Amino acid sequence: MRPFANAKASFIWYTCFMKTQSLSRRKFLKHAAGAVALPFFVPASALGRDGTVAPSNRIVMAGIGLGGRGQGVLRTWDLPDKEVQFVAVCDVWNARREQVKAIVDAHYGNKDCATYIDMRELLARKDIDVIHTATGDRWHAGVSIAAMKAGKDVYTEKPASMTVREGQMVVAAARKYGRVYQAGMQRLSEPNFVVCNELLRLGRLGEVKKVYAHLAPSSWAGVNLHRDWMPAQPLPPREVVDWDAWLGPCAWRPYNEKYLRHGWSRDHDLYTGIIGEWGSHTYAQCHDALGAEGTSPVFYQCMHKNVPNGMVMRFANGVEMISAKGGWHGTCGVRYEGSEGWVSCADGYSLPEVSRPSLLADYQKILADYCVRTGYTGQNHMRQFLNSVKTRAKTIANPVMMHRSMTSVHCANIAQWLGRDMTWDPAKEEFVNDPEANRMLSRTPRPGWEINI
Repeated sequence: MRPFANAKASFIWYTCFMKTQSLSRRKFLKHAAGAVALPFFVPASALGRDGTVAPSNRIVMAGIGLGGRGQGVLRTWDLPDKEVQFVAVCDVWNARREQVKAIVDAHYGNKDCATYIDMRELLARKDIDVIHTATGDRWHAGVSIAAMKAGKDVYTEKPASMTVREGQMVVAAARKYGRVYQAGMQRLSEPNFVVCNELLRLGRLGEVKKVYAHLAPSSWAGVNLHRDWMPAQPLPPREVVDWDAWLGPCAWRPYNEKYLRHGWSRDHDLYTGIIGEWGSHTYAQCHDALGAEGTSPVFYQCMHKNVPNGMVMRFANGVEMISAKGGWHGTCGVRYEGSEGWVSCADGYSLPEVSRPSLLADYQKILADYCVRTGYTGQNHMRQFLNSVKTRAKTIANPVMMHRSMTSVHCANIAQWLGRDMTWDPAKEEFVNDPEANRMLSRTPRPGWEINI
């Protein structure tokens, strides 16, 4: 994740949260006698001095499915955090297990990072507080639910659910087991995006009727994904790749190594498409700015094309959230248009872009006031999650926020797949008078891989 581009904003964001040698019995007695008069020495690190954190105060973390994105977060956020002790990794692919172990062991200067193929063995460990998971889309909800059932708090990458039903189950599991959960919608914690959202929330833009959310480029994939299988290849031994566990709840298909190397991101059974890829970020931004954490749009327009640029999703209050390719420069952009001005933000901005400079005249104060009002005082999205692990406070990308914004993703996908406009009931969480669409709110898991709370 890129560092804060605005140094003053970074400062405000930061200040807001202000084998022993064996001895024979004779040698042992001799050494013990000679040591009686010596003072007992405790390393400063064990007491939390010299900038260290005492072991009793550390958050013990383990990872499940840390690939490219997961390893980036591991290096940037997990390992540098002095309150975190990363102790184990689980991955069904040996190459990834060994990559993560090497990173962790090199950081700590030891060989202690444990490795697991079966996540149930890792989750059975009582010393682990937090699970960081960054599997492919198909496993995000399942791993999160299993971890919460095992008494762990969870930080999961996005898109954090494959279906509306999965999102409901994540919400239910977090409530049932009293766990802290954060989805990797990290832009909700980045200062420029926070100020962008605050300008709308504080009424600085006047009456807002349209908000725009970026979609992933059409070159990544479309809405209508592949439903065929890659050619079969010889299946490796389980210790190299546990293919059955890699597939998990999704429909079976023969092994092909390309699936492991992100080839899954064109497959209907494994991926949420271009709407899910960035909509899991940008739709969440719009939900957050509009105060729509607990609801979803009631109308979804079908665009009758594989890349639904211009797709309108209308909330019950009439505000339209529109999927768009532009209105900003950079990736994962949002733009909010009101009667008294507009604001836009995307990755790489040093400041949000606004219709008039006066909207950003008190940028620093907006950030500071936001910290005080919300308590979201982390230096980054993971840090904000770890603060909540300690305090048990609600996270910004909490289960409800994740679920309702991902519901927008799933409903938009279903409208496109069925080729018609859809009406949604946010209270009942179902489409209105549309049994065919409602059957698509869940997917039947493979026998033996059901997700239960």
